[in-house]
Amino acid sequence: MPTTPELKQALKDAADAIAKYVQDAATMTVETRYVEMGGQIEQAKLAARTTVKLDGDSESILPMKKTLEGDLVVDTVVYEMHQQNVQAAIDYRAEMLDRLLTILRTE
Repeated sequence: MPTTPELKQALKDAADAIAKYVQDAATMTVETRYVEMGGQIEQAKLAARTTVKLDGDSESILPMKKTLEGDLVVDTVVYEMHQQNVQAAIDYRAEMLDRLLTILRTE
């Protein structure tokens, strides 16, 4: 049976771990990068980035390209791939938060 100081320390450690996870989950950044075939992965360049905050604020950097007329348009192929990455990250974060809440409710 744990002593009172041991129990207090265990609870503090658990609270610290939960606080860190919530802080880490407060902002989610998804980056989609590209590298030319045969290129070095370490030199991959940013193609799109989305940051989503727990309060619902978000920011996106979209992949753009110029048309023959010189107009900028969204590169839909890269954008769709990036959106799939964003959705996968959102789904993963939701699953992890759900598991954390389940653990907290059953303990």
